[in-house]
Amino acid sequence: MSEQDPERKTLTLKTRAVKPRPAAGGDQTRARIGARARQVAQLKIAKEKLSRLQATGSEHSTAEPSQEGKPLIVRRAPEASYGDRPRRGQRVDSRAPRGEVRADSARPNERTNEHTPRREHSDHEHRRADTSQRGERATGGPRADEPARANRGSAPREPTPRPASASKALPLRDGVQTERASALVLDTEIFHIFAPCPTGLEEALAAELDALGYAQVQPTRAGCHFVADWWGVQRANLYSRLATRILVRVGQAPVQREDDILELAQSIGWERWFGAEHTLRVDTSAVKSPMQSLQYCNLRAKDGICDRLRDLEGARPSIDTVRPDARVHLFLSHDTGTMYLDTSGESLFKRGWRLDKGDAPLRENLAAGLLALSGWDPEAALLDPFCGSGTILIEAAWIALGVPPGITRPFGFERLRDHDPGRWEDLKDEARSRILPELASPLIGIDANPEAIEAARRNAERAYLTEDTIQFELGDARDAVAPAPSGWIVTNPPYGERLDEEDVEFWREWSACLKNEFAGWQVNVITSDLDLPKHLRLKADRRTPIFNGALDCRLFNFELVANSYRDDR
Repeated sequence: MSEQDPERKTLTLKTRAVKPRPAAGGDQTRARIGARARQVAQLKIAKEKLSRLQATGSEHSTAEPSQEGKPLIVRRAPEASYGDRPRRGQRVDSRAPRGEVRADSARPNERTNEHTPRREHSDHEHRRADTSQRGERATGGPRADEPARANRGSAPREPTPRPASASKALPLRDGVQTERASALVLDTEIFHIFAPCPTGLEEALAAELDALGYAQVQPTRAGCHFVADWWGVQRANLYSRLATRILVRVGQAPVQREDDILELAQSIGWERWFGAEHTLRVDTSAVKSPMQSLQYCNLRAKDGICDRLRDLEGARPSIDTVRPDARVHLFLSHDTGTMYLDTSGESLFKRGWRLDKGDAPLRENLAAGLLALSGWDPEAALLDPFCGSGTILIEAAWIALGVPPGITRPFGFERLRDHDPGRWEDLKDEARSRILPELASPLIGIDANPEAIEAARRNAERAYLTEDTIQFELGDARDAVAPAPSGWIVTNPPYGERLDEEDVEFWREWSACLKNEFAGWQVNVITSDLDLPKHLRLKADRRTPIFNGALDCRLFNFELVANSYRDDR
């Protein structure tokens, strides 16, 4: 190395003393942190809950005489009887949810979800169903996921708890007994449910729920109450076209002050449905409530939920107001607070196919409600002369083909604890097997805006409809021609947001077209213009109050009779 070369620096590694680990058999135990700590805590809670559940059940159980060499068997009478469901692949009536509870089969002293002992599952137990490796446990015992696997694709039969010894509870091994107990609760427990809907569709929603086979259906303001088991909750999400959400009531108590909301939230077993590994959103609404601030009420409800989960599991869920894993709704009346678990996630009117919207679009469940209120026969022709982005016609196509409205979208209950993805897939497979290949009558949409026609075609494609299922045409409603001797017109014509000013002459020209071309048809028009019958010079047979968002509208029904109108041209 020459004298001009700079001096080089060397890197020296210093050794550091390592503290010796305690021996495996020592007294010092390794502290667990993070997800594993939550799993261990949840398993401990599950064991304690199961012990209390079995202790409670033994007080009300009947013992069978023991036989020689066999232990004394204790059996608990089931709360409700269920008919046998068909096996996987066997066709059944898709309109009647499997495993539903009939009014004549429910006992008068049935427990609801508010009085049934809670069950717990560790995060590890719930994720086992999605794990590809399903080997034996290290102990060499049976696989812990075997009870859950046996349930998938099978019909819920009359539940019989696994025999338990009268002197002590069955041993808990890797959460196996917890899974069996929770499966029993899901198959027998009856939930009180509220399904909100657009104002004006309450009776139509009640008729839909009755047709689906649900019990104790009671229409009320902006929704319906009914009861069902957990599988009925899932079917309501899948099949209901008119409901906005499916809310399961998990707690109710008198509420006079904000601290009562905190106590109500702390008293509910949220750990049964979600935990610290989930994200949470809480919403609050009220009718005639004396509370001064709904925002503060919402905060107290959220604090009560998080405090309970932190005390039980050592951590609290994070808040996510955009895409939460779990949603909770608090409803306040003048003296009562009711808390609901939202099983839908996103609103049910979001079917997953409408990305292109018109100037004043209808929500999908409102469009389905208009078809229901109009009395449209799915085997009859349907025309929408102001089709816009095609919402009414696409909903009609799904109704006529028997496509469940929730078949292509995810739901909130899929992210909750204890969700059985295999059984849920069986339910959707059964629904898919009943979809018809083609329509019996034409569905035609007309609009004067070429961009609206293109948007309607793109929406129909995303709804998995072929090009010939719905005929979208660029044209004028005043030049429409009836595609069949009889049928229905169900439409949302331009009004309010879609018209700059009232055009009386337009309505008269369209009325002349209806009278001359559509004799024998039923015409159903939703509008916020209460003078529309006068503009059309037609007498409405029915006018149904209904809200389209914030607009107070009417659904007018006109029955066009041949040779009963003078020529207005």
